[in-house]
Amino acid sequence: MNSLPVVRSPWRWVILVVGFFFLYAPMVLLVIYSFNSSKLVTVWAGWSTKWYTVLFQDTAMISAVSMSLGIAAMSATMATILGTLAAVVMVRFGKFRGSNGFAFMLTAPLVMPDVITGLSLLLLFVAMGHLIGWPAERGMLTIWMAHVTFCTAYVAVVISARLRELDRSLEEAAMDLGATPLKVFFVITVPMIAPALVSGWLLAFTLSLDDLVIASFVAGPGSTTLPMLVFASVRMGVNPEINALASLILLVVGLIGLVAWWFMSRAEKQRMREMRKAAGS
Repeated sequence: MNSLPVVRSPWRWVILVVGFFFLYAPMVLLVIYSFNSSKLVTVWAGWSTKWYTVLFQDTAMISAVSMSLGIAAMSATMATILGTLAAVVMVRFGKFRGSNGFAFMLTAPLVMPDVITGLSLLLLFVAMGHLIGWPAERGMLTIWMAHVTFCTAYVAVVISARLRELDRSLEEAAMDLGATPLKVFFVITVPMIAPALVSGWLLAFTLSLDDLVIASFVAGPGSTTLPMLVFASVRMGVNPEINALASLILLVVGLIGLVAWWFMSRAEKQRMREMRKAAGS
């Protein structure tokens, strides 16, 4: 039986171009205006790199960037560890008493409004401070704990989807040969879900770096993150220095994404070659 020919719509390229235009045109415009010499963001006055110089001389901005990057890296790392453990429990342990409640509580932050999450965590930290004296004050630690709370849910969803797609025959063969479950997990399972681990870490890093609402609730004096500083600056008027900062963030994120994609693509090709070699032998 002959298969039907695939009909390609002539509008597919138009739709693709329009979609990419709405996605990336604002970013391109932001990068262009970061080289604007005028203090007025909407008025073009010629090319200049002075706002990048002003940015690197702004100690408050550099401090906020350093704090946000540190919190985002630590939050993403802890969220990846906890999210991986939670995903393994949901996918590999099957049904157990309280499994539905565990899955519900784990994924609840995905649909919980940030205002509710931030207010709840604020009340929790205040109550803990009164009861046990910890945390004594709100700052970088409380922001990190809050970010780990909601980032773990996103990481768990990404990794659990990858775990459900895995062929368990390699793991079962390793255990039949005498490997312990812990060794099987680190030697076989972790390399196979490595792309999901990297994706989950990058997603958690981005969510933590971008968070404004929750950090505003749980932050204290002297713990201003980058989104909080940018929001406070924008309320008083858009500063061209923000354009320069955003352009550098786009550059760094783009490079990180490109490097991560290259490593994941290389690892996936290596895994496919090993599978074909094993099937051929």
